[in-house]
Amino acid sequence: MSRGERAAAPARSILEALDVHKTHGAGAAAVHALRGISLAIAAGEMVAIVGPSGSGKSTLLHLLAGLDRPSSGEVILEGTRLSGLSDVARTELRRAKIGLVFQFFNLLPLLSARENVAMPLLLAGSGLADAEARADELLAGVGLSARRHHRPDAMSGGEMQRVAVARALAARPPVLLADEPTGNLDSAAAEGVLALLGAAAHDEGRAVVVVTHDPTTAAAADRVVEVRDGKLRER
Repeated sequence: MSRGERAAAPARSILEALDVHKTHGAGAAAVHALRGISLAIAAGEMVAIVGPSGSGKSTLLHLLAGLDRPSSGEVILEGTRLSGLSDVARTELRRAKIGLVFQFFNLLPLLSARENVAMPLLLAGSGLADAEARADELLAGVGLSARRHHRPDAMSGGEMQRVAVARALAARPPVLLADEPTGNLDSAAAEGVLALLGAAAHDEGRAVVVVTHDPTTAAAADRVVEVRDGKLRER
């Protein structure tokens, strides 16, 4: 299916940024990282955010994830305005609704692949047996059943990133956000991770947002938006 065909399918918006500004510092030293960005991400859509280093794309991703607050404007996740939530409430919403994938994996080094994937479920109150069964299901889905008892230092970069994607999907979040998920991978491993992200959007109906500087990664998305000088434009 082509990008155009996928993008044509109607879907509801799950995640929105409305006239978002982000300023660091004040006065003459102020840095305007984002200048009035509005963006809507639909269910079943994979969107790539691109732009040069320092353009504000990672800042935007952090705001979409509720990891930071905008200076003005609003981020809305499934109808909930994040600005109205306390830090604790934002953390709980993020844990339930957003899966995060990082460039450097952020796996817990002393835990096995299965334990890393199960951890979000245990934190959410699942029992150990249910969490491990879900972890095994996800690791099988990413081709790592035979590696489920291995720790990160015994896995390749591509394997660690697949574990990270599985962990992000563990709680069945409607939104998946990935920051440079293929940045440290060879082409074969990157292709595998992109297939997982694409499947999360197109087969499972999640809203997937990928920040990237890699043209191949961007080309796998249904839609590409560019952040430049803190402003957004569709490509």
